[in-house]
Amino acid sequence: MKILIIRHAEPDYSIDSLTEKGWREAELLSDRLASIPDADFYCSPLGRARDTASLTMKKLKREAVILPWLTEFSGQIVNPNDATYRIPWNLAPTYWTRCPELFDKDRWLENDLMRTGNVRQVYEDTCSGVQSLLVEYGFSRDGQIWRSARNTTDTVVLFCHFAIGQAIVGYLLGIAPSLLWHGTVLPPSSVTTLISEERISGSVFFRCMQMGDTSHLYCAGEPVSHAGLFPECFDAEHIDEG
Repeated sequence: MKILIIRHAEPDYSIDSLTEKGWREAELLSDRLASIPDADFYCSPLGRARDTASLTMKKLKREAVILPWLTEFSGQIVNPNDATYRIPWNLAPTYWTRCPELFDKDRWLENDLMRTGNVRQVYEDTCSGVQSLLVEYGFSRDGQIWRSARNTTDTVVLFCHFAIGQAIVGYLLGIAPSLLWHGTVLPPSSVTTLISEERISGSVFFRCMQMGDTSHLYCAGEPVSHAGLFPECFDAEHIDEG
């Protein structure tokens, strides 16, 4: 089985949709995804993900199944500087790199900041969502592996977002999502591919074949968007307080 995690194309967050460039990206992505045989398609309820999926679905004359838990990761933490709520990613490297628990899949939720909000509950809901979906395909969780009596070569496509996508990857691969949130980026319209390995009959582990792949853009000469990245070099006009 293959699981494809799609980050929505370049977003216009002000209208929860796509930029002009984002629509071009979604069109190129649809050419790639529409050719996959025996695929099932699922989508976040948010507009930018649904718009990204729409061009693929139009080509296939199908509709993606909306899964509420595929919405962008909604867990928040309390900012110690002003007591407001904020997202638990995009923390300053000067902070998170000094917190060894954020590198640990078993301890990252014990971090002082992660404990201030609802990150644990949302992450647990995400894990439950993944389990519920895979149960439909005959998989059950057993420790760090999956059991399946009917593994196939079919493909499941998830149109979603950066943070929820990496939370899913972290859960399936046994990596702290906090490390993936801060140490990787999934460019808009990118494809992350996990594939099952069944070396012993009935025992499955998922491996990552591609992360953040944008070859469909390169082939068409479409530049890769940097939406979600901070500046490559220091920019005094955009000082990051973390």
